[in-house]
Amino acid sequence: MNVLSLFDGISCGRVALERANINVIKYYASEIDKYAIQVSQNNYPDIIRLGDINNWENWDIDWSSIDLILAGSPCQGFSFAGKQLAFDDKRSALFFRFAEILSHVQSLNQNVKFLLENVRMKKEFEHVITSVVGVEPVLINSALVSAQNRKRLYWANWAFEQPEDKLILLKDIIDDTALTDKSRAIFQRPRGKNEGSILTEKSSSMTSRSWEHNNVICSAGWIKWWNENKEHQQQKKYSQLCNDEPKSITLTARQYASWNGNFYQIDDKTFRKLTPVECERLQTLPDNYTAGISNSQRYKCLGNGWTVDVIAHILRAINY
Repeated sequence: MNVLSLFDGISCGRVALERANINVIKYYASEIDKYAIQVSQNNYPDIIRLGDINNWENWDIDWSSIDLILAGSPCQGFSFAGKQLAFDDKRSALFFRFAEILSHVQSLNQNVKFLLENVRMKKEFEHVITSVVGVEPVLINSALVSAQNRKRLYWANWAFEQPEDKLILLKDIIDDTALTDKSRAIFQRPRGKNEGSILTEKSSSMTSRSWEHNNVICSAGWIKWWNENKEHQQQKKYSQLCNDEPKSITLTARQYASWNGNFYQIDDKTFRKLTPVECERLQTLPDNYTAGISNSQRYKCLGNGWTVDVIAHILRAINY
């Protein structure tokens, strides 16, 4: 299979193809973030680099040979966590570059498959995307296959079902070498209309801009204090500790940009950030997949990435 990956990031799509046992002949990738490219290159030096998607008409590629197009166009303009500028946001407007490429390839190969991922958004924005690509999206929460709550929309021109729940919890991804007691939680600090919470089973969603809110690991003593004082602390910049919920919140690209994130508690007085390896596990990537760049860039790349096992599940349903 010849694959074209747009907004390729750290090549989570390539990992998913391997996991789905799909043979890749050529894998073309369009990405401009140098750190994401470095991670991708470290893992897959055979990837054919195409550069900026805005220059797609100049790419040297046999368009008719493309069997599958993967795309996760930038989501910041659509996200409920952002300003929801939608197509007025230049990042989200890149969706139309994907649409142009899809139309061009379809004119040469009507059997080409495509998979597009994006965040939950206002229905009016969702309907625009649906009208362009011609298929309805499926909403999948990564919590079914990982320890992270991460609800995303997936548009594909083949049918697929919801994945089975693997019953993976936060305690399953915590690194034994990072702390001795795994019965801890993530604290999600309050911000805006979010009152904050303690997550014990699932992390919240990783994104490229909210690491500072979502990944502080905390202890039972801290959790007790938070529950007793929560109403007085909701406007303060405390980091987020996880212990009331079984899943992590969504990873973001700014997870630890300031002292505001998801931290894991080691004892009654100590808590720490989730490690890059633990965040890789939240995205169902191999341990140390993003090694070789700074931790801050690892967090950002992971927040921008896909949950690999969700993508692999969808890809397994392809008939080709």
